[in-house]
Amino acid sequence: MSLSPDKRELADVLRELGWTVHRRTPERAGVGPIPTTELALLKQVIDAPGSTVGELAQALGLRQPNVSAAIRVLADRGFVIKERSPTDRRITLVRPTPLGCSEHEAIAESWAVPIRQALEGLSAEHRTAIEQAAEALAALHERLRVIEPGEAHIGAPV
Repeated sequence: MSLSPDKRELADVLRELGWTVHRRTPERAGVGPIPTTELALLKQVIDAPGSTVGELAQALGLRQPNVSAAIRVLADRGFVIKERSPTDRRITLVRPTPLGCSEHEAIAESWAVPIRQALEGLSAEHRTAIEQAAEALAALHERLRVIEPGEAHIGAPV
């Protein structure tokens, strides 16, 4: 079963919007560009401090070796710290640093600026519709995060 035209259009719009936002990955003065994977990991560490590398990989749907490498880079930049679990010394926990939190906040704000500017150029009707859709889009995002990659395939019912 394929997507109905209106659902396909929504998927296309969301994909294109995601790509446009992705291309605008902010570069911070003195820090340089931060790859998208590292940005996503930094946010996940901030949202779930004390997570293991495996938990971070699972939460973001990434491979554990890739997460380990990205966490090393974030640690080298001073954005996260790795510490041994007090209950099991074999387990490493990842926590954000104050620098990582402030950098994440600055990046989030730099991403918000062009979006605010774009919203200001829209009609009041479109701005209201987008603002009202934010909660539903957040729910869609959470649902997409829990669908296993093998579950989402072409022809699956929506």
